[in-house]
Amino acid sequence: MNSHALEVLEYREALARVAGFASSPLGAEAVRSLEPRLQGGWVRSELELVSEMEALVTGDEGWAMPAVPDLREPLQRLGVPGSVWEAVALRDAGTLVVSSRTARRSLIARPERFPRLAGVAEFLADLPGIAEDIGRAIDEDGEVRDGASPELARIRREIKGTRSRIVDRLTSFASSLPAHFRVPDASVSIREGRYVVPVRREGLGEVGGIVHGESGTGATLFVEPPVAIEMMNRLRELESAEAREVLRILRELTDLVRPHRDSLLESLDRLVRLDSLFARGRYALRVGGVAPEIVLDDDTEYEVVQGRHPLLLAASDDVVPFDLRMDPGERTLLISGPNTGGKTVLLKTVGLLSLLTQSGIVPPVGKGTRLPIFRQMFADIGDEQSIEASLSTFSAHLKNLRETLELADAGSLVLIDEIGSGTDPVEGGALAQAILLELTHRSAFTVATTHLGQLKLLPTEDAAVVNASLQFDAERLQPTYRLIKGLPGRSYGLAIARRLGLPTNVLERAELALPEGERDVSRLLLEIEAKEQQLSHATIEVERRLAENSALGEDLERRERQLRERERQADESAREHARELLLESRQEVEAAIREVRSAADGDRLDQAARAARQRVERAAREQRPAPRHAPASRGRSGAAGRLEIGLRVRIESIASTGTVLELRDGKATVEAGGIRLQLPAEDLTPLPAGDQQPQRKRTHVPSGGGYIDADMDASSEVDLRGLRVDEMEGKLARSLDAALVSGLPSFRIIHGKGTGALRARVQEILKLDRRLSSFRPGERYEGGTGVTVVEF
Repeated sequence: MNSHALEVLEYREALARVAGFASSPLGAEAVRSLEPRLQGGWVRSELELVSEMEALVTGDEGWAMPAVPDLREPLQRLGVPGSVWEAVALRDAGTLVVSSRTARRSLIARPERFPRLAGVAEFLADLPGIAEDIGRAIDEDGEVRDGASPELARIRREIKGTRSRIVDRLTSFASSLPAHFRVPDASVSIREGRYVVPVRREGLGEVGGIVHGESGTGATLFVEPPVAIEMMNRLRELESAEAREVLRILRELTDLVRPHRDSLLESLDRLVRLDSLFARGRYALRVGGVAPEIVLDDDTEYEVVQGRHPLLLAASDDVVPFDLRMDPGERTLLISGPNTGGKTVLLKTVGLLSLLTQSGIVPPVGKGTRLPIFRQMFADIGDEQSIEASLSTFSAHLKNLRETLELADAGSLVLIDEIGSGTDPVEGGALAQAILLELTHRSAFTVATTHLGQLKLLPTEDAAVVNASLQFDAERLQPTYRLIKGLPGRSYGLAIARRLGLPTNVLERAELALPEGERDVSRLLLEIEAKEQQLSHATIEVERRLAENSALGEDLERRERQLRERERQADESAREHARELLLESRQEVEAAIREVRSAADGDRLDQAARAARQRVERAAREQRPAPRHAPASRGRSGAAGRLEIGLRVRIESIASTGTVLELRDGKATVEAGGIRLQLPAEDLTPLPAGDQQPQRKRTHVPSGGGYIDADMDASSEVDLRGLRVDEMEGKLARSLDAALVSGLPSFRIIHGKGTGALRARVQEILKLDRRLSSFRPGERYEGGTGVTVVEF
């Protein structure tokens, strides 16, 4: 790739922005060393890896890049036989092993979601035991631990004790010196690795010993007195023994790592690659970038959606994006307009977006962006005059353009700022026109900016050339930075001069001096811009109304969903109420049957009662609550006229019965199952005369265990644990009766395991109860042998 183009487009500066998202210096260095690649397959693969990394980082579990220590130089030294690593290098080796194992296990575990990242992690080393061995000997600060070996622990304990004794001895010695030899507020210190006490110079003859330094004035000497020399020599022996033992430990750990040198080198490279992808993924998330589609080499399409300049975006989020689509056959984009419109920024953005993409970086573009692979890139941007090389601005431009014309072809991106400027407008325009047509005929993809009016007519000569402009607010004379393809821009030079206060007579003479054709074109462009702005405002209004309609539609859909949910809940509520009324009716029938059975004598009445009970149960099973929206059967013709207070009626809408309590305005208040309902009179049908009996009061009815309350609440289980036998029998009988009256199909008796005596007594009682069809021990999920399940 052309080095001059990389420099003027500030490619390295853009890479530095991306590198700032790495977690390690090595990862940042890897990003900064990226180069634009020409292989479309490589670019696609890298962009897919970055997209996987984005998904990994933002997933439910989240993912953070593990530490990547810089072990490049120590790993190279490890290849030298007999070499020994420092404790810091060993600490970093332990970190590398842990990071390699962590990254490998987290990425290999999800190959279906992150197949490409799993491929990168496949060659990361997983070396069990090494990190643990290093961690036991080396601490987080890169120091050998006391417990690295028993011998080292012993030596360091003795060193500590010896130092303490030396300090105590010297402190005592210093305090025993005559006052005229002592230094006020002096204490034991260390000079040249030896413990010393400060002594006035005139006392050296009496104190003796070895001088290891003096104060700035020379009045104080730092002396190692004879009383400490022997202990200091012992300390030096211990320190030498410590150094030998530390070296032995480091050599042993280094030899432990040495066989895995190649694996660790590979792991380091893979972790650095992962960190580079981590930085690129975080950058894409930060700028809201979407991986562009890489088009085939022979495809001439080019489309940028919501493109933004990477360096401007790093400084501020308030960057106006641009959209640009070049259809097949369109090869040259000629952008015109005022100096303040942002044409140069757009030119650099076009170049940087392709450079970053071809480097495997997701640029700040939106979904739908499609970019080709450019084999060469040329850029002539800015003032490149050189006094040293005797080059004027125009000459510098010509030098760049000459190189472009020598090498540019169909696979090139050419960016030219202010083409034809710096010389006579007529000659500059003619030269610019010839250069643009030449590049167009070569099928190079060219983006150029200009102020020259004659170049705006190029699209009439060659359909592969397309005009464009950056929108400028003619009223406020401010740029909007919105790219408009197909429309050339005006310079607004006279308008800006008028706003800056140039004399009116000067401006009028300047306008008269303009060629009539130029004035006509300027007037036509002004009219087109005005209509384009009107169209733009109309489009914005239409989009606003479409958004409002969409929001209204979503609101209606939400309300419809809420209405359907309320209908469903109301339907469930009605069905539940009907079921409760049905269960209550069954309880009343059971109670009535028991009353008949207890009051009657002889087999005939008993058989008749059983037959009546069977008929009632069969009728109850056939009852169902009417569907909410189904047409319900109504009362007989004229039923409303025959209703009266106290009358027993059938409620057709819920298939239940009740008693009329009140009649008013064609509606009736009915009590059904303890609940008062206000219903239309036509929904009620009087029951036959035989069913017109007073509403049963709260009574006691006979049962297998004595008498029970007919309205008592029933439960599906009873807990007998902790009760005496006589207490258990009474509670069990009452609970069985209540469950039977409530129509429960089964019943759960909790008696616990214990000695088994309570379970045995319960089963004896159940065997004698003719109302039960069967009973069995509970399944494991029901409580096992600590539970007995009864079927009625």
